[in-house]
Amino acid sequence: MLSQVDIASTIKSIPWFLDLSTESLQLLIGIADVHSFSAGEVIFSEGEKHPYLYVILEGKVQLESFVPGRGSLPYLTAESLDVIGWSSLTPVVRQKTGSATALEPTRLLAFHASTLMDLCEKDCDLGYVIMKRLANIIASRLLTHRLHLLELISCQNR
Repeated sequence: MLSQVDIASTIKSIPWFLDLSTESLQLLIGIADVHSFSAGEVIFSEGEKHPYLYVILEGKVQLESFVPGRGSLPYLTAESLDVIGWSSLTPVVRQKTGSATALEPTRLLAFHASTLMDLCEKDCDLGYVIMKRLANIIASRLLTHRLHLLELISCQNR
């Protein structure tokens, strides 16, 4: 388990948080925790309301979505410094849009979504940086999903 000092140095080294003020970083450090998962362990499942946003510190995580008639299909292997679980921060759709399974022993920096959202509302600079980064992740994941769906459709039409 990481100490608060280790969590602080870890958070300060993550590019996602580089634009934050010292005060905002201290707020994040105060709510961060580390969660560990074994290979094969499910981190969260599609459709569930899972309360955490994660930054991968070590390991690999497979993200997959259920496609009717095809079953669960992987769409991304997330690795160190990737952010997963972002849907817990979206105000309307809090249930997970995919499932996440550890492919190997994995350590994640965890932020409880409701606590993080409270901090974002109280500290507008923090909120702006987090939501700006989140928008980029969502756009990227939507593009990845779209490309996989187009691939499925083209394979079906052959």
